Amino acid sequence: MNGKRPYKLPEPLLCSADKEINMTLIDEYIRKHEERMPRYRYLENLYKGFHDVFRLPEKESWKPDNRLAVNFPRYITETFLGYAYGIPVKKSHPDEKIKDAILEFDRDNDISDQEYELAKKCCIYGHAFEYFYQDEEAKTKTVVCNPKELFVVYDDTVKSRALFAVRYGKKDDNVTRYGEILTRTEIIPFDGEKMQEGMPNPYGRINCVEYVLNDERIGLYEEVAGMVETYNRVIGEKANDVDSFAEAYLAVLGAELDEGGIYKIRDNRIINLYGTDNAKDIIVQFLGKPTADGTQENLLNRLGNLIYQTSMVANISDESFGNASGTSLAYKLQSMSNLALTFDRKVEKSMRKRYKLFCSLATNVSDRDAWKDIDFTMSRNIPKNLLEEAQTAQALESIVSKETQLQVLSVVKDVSEEIDRMEKEDKKKQETIVEKRMFGGAADEQQDVLEE
Repeated sequence: MNGKRPYKLPEPLLCSADKEINMTLIDEYIRKHEERMPRYRYLENLYKGFHDVFRLPEKESWKPDNRLAVNFPRYITETFLGYAYGIPVKKSHPDEKIKDAILEFDRDNDISDQEYELAKKCCIYGHAFEYFYQDEEAKTKTVVCNPKELFVVYDDTVKSRALFAVRYGKKDDNVTRYGEILTRTEIIPFDGEKMQEGMPNPYGRINCVEYVLNDERIGLYEEVAGMVETYNRVIGEKANDVDSFAEAYLAVLGAELDEGGIYKIRDNRIINLYGTDNAKDIIVQFLGKPTADGTQENLLNRLGNLIYQTSMVANISDESFGNASGTSLAYKLQSMSNLALTFDRKVEKSMRKRYKLFCSLATNVSDRDAWKDIDFTMSRNIPKNLLEEAQTAQALESIVSKETQLQVLSVVKDVSEEIDRMEKEDKKKQETIVEKRMFGGAADEQQDVLEE
């Protein structure tokens, strides 16, 4: 790479609301969307470990040419996802029937896995989509779509409402496009340059939901991509220096070697300079190459620290994490926690749109506005110190409510359920005490008298 960003930054696709939706308009926006493909492929390759260092021009055959890639993008992504969404998002609703319907919808669609994949694609591309459809049994189904196969066009007003979406692919000839146009009222298939007869949209709104990592749709490691590429080049050159040291040139000075002893100076790494007849003046030694080991190490350390600092994702493999207390660990994870909280707000906004689509069908729930009362709970996946939690909970006794006190304990998954269990246990203990007093109390008292 030349240090320049190999693509344009993403910008929302805008369109005037009064334009007619036809194939000419769709082709125009498909071409605009295809201009984004280099960015998507570049970010995807970074995540998969296919970095630009492998595409650099090859060096001469006699020179060391190590190509090393430290996959920071994958590490950053998986670390953040494990921290922010390693624990599935919990949904609750005050109406038990609607709650059961939501849970059934989640189970049918493996929503917890889909949410993780959506979050991962947001980290890679900066945004992703969830596509809705009705299956043969009239059940609402969803699939995850990456931004390479689906895009949304928004109006150019201050509200920036979605006008339409296009989900498409290419046939075997890699030229002819096919797919469908999604509007609030219709789902219109197309093949090549021909729009087919549209089908009614049962949801009454565009049947896809966009998830974004941030409003700019910048990927999680996109800002540090240049530093990652530089890190790879430096560590590759460092490996080249090691190879050069292992294959140092042998210098023979003062004596002439015959051609039988030297085939190719370059391949055999021998330098022969002669011009003396005195054996004492003959020098045989290896030539040492100047190294920049200290400079390289400083640069690698600096780049590594900047990569984690700029991406705001903690390096949990750092030895300091293993001995950190709860408070110290919280400070170490502060930047990543802030990043996760910001993403939470974006995710919750999109999830509400998801369940708004789900509730728009009377076959799913009876109340179209039921999505407004759904509560979402995001939990962070961090190591727990049960002793510290127990001490904190004990210190809160008689200061806060029992519910708040139990929320401190990570072992308590459902506070309401735990309180119910505690009440049942207390009731059972009271019943046991009453039974002992009624049936065994007199005998116990008599035994006490005899012992005296």
